[in-house]
Amino acid sequence: MKKHLILLLFLPSVLFAQENIKFSETITVQDLEKHLIILASDSLEGRETGKKGQKMAADYIMNHFKNIGVLPYKKNTYYQKFRVKNGRHMCKCDDCDVDFLKKILKSNKWIKGENVLAYIEGTDLKDELIIITAHYDHLGKHEEKTFNGADDDGSGTVAAMEIAEAFMLAKKEGNGPRRSILVMCVSGEEKGLLGSKDYTDNPIYPLENTVANLNIDMIGRVDDWHENGDYIYLIGADRLSQELHDISEQINEEFIGLELDYTFNEEDDPNRYYYRSDHYNFAKNNIPVIFYFNGVHEDYHKVTDTVEKIDFEKIQTITRLIFLTAWELANREERIVVDKINN
Repeated sequence: MKKHLILLLFLPSVLFAQENIKFSETITVQDLEKHLIILASDSLEGRETGKKGQKMAADYIMNHFKNIGVLPYKKNTYYQKFRVKNGRHMCKCDDCDVDFLKKILKSNKWIKGENVLAYIEGTDLKDELIIITAHYDHLGKHEEKTFNGADDDGSGTVAAMEIAEAFMLAKKEGNGPRRSILVMCVSGEEKGLLGSKDYTDNPIYPLENTVANLNIDMIGRVDDWHENGDYIYLIGADRLSQELHDISEQINEEFIGLELDYTFNEEDDPNRYYYRSDHYNFAKNNIPVIFYFNGVHEDYHKVTDTVEKIDFEKIQTITRLIFLTAWELANREERIVVDKINN
């Protein structure tokens, strides 16, 4: 009892979160699987930025946001469009077929990419916001091979979609967040973090009002270093805000109970994952971030990254953790402190 009292004192809005734990429980295996079966299907042709499959994926995500009651952010659109000029693939492994990926890159003829936005306005602190990101693009279809990208990053995309729905359900019941929530599914990540870069270069909502970015990139598989899915790598939480790290730890301890693995958070990590997903465009603007990541596996950036290999229970658990973390950040009295600055 004493331990729980200390936690409640540490997190002043945890009681509020306990009252609304039911909203995290609306994030289910069934809904996650329903969305991923579509996004990682052959019909979307690997969701390569600028190609037909990416546009189809954007429309599917947009229609989900529309159906759950999210309003378009301006001029009746949910899209922030950007031009894809050039870029490079952001591989997260050491043994990818680099020559093949270079061939894909060289063959690209890129028209525009889209970020798909779900803005959920807060109440008394609505000018501040929490941004949740996941990239929905992948490598596309090449030489009759379709790269479905079920884990990379279909898993993060469906998580973001379900988080948006959970916040909207809370809002409809009169329990909406105090700070605003922006769930943004970005494209262009595989070309060099282009969609998130375009947002931070041309922010729709002021960067100085952005409290934190929670970025989800690959949360549906188990890597070679773990025996089961009861873990998640967290990267970046303490790089700019010790308070963000502490909140993340406490939310997990109180509600979820995953193993939080900080192996790749070390500043001398040779993989440099901190710099290799969409959160980094926020971090370099001194916005605190958490990158949720399950590590690479044998199917990473291969045609074998398919839905039947996904651990949906793992996605459900991690998505609920991210939702509850965002809920705490959105509802606490004071915004988190940035105690370190990127040079």
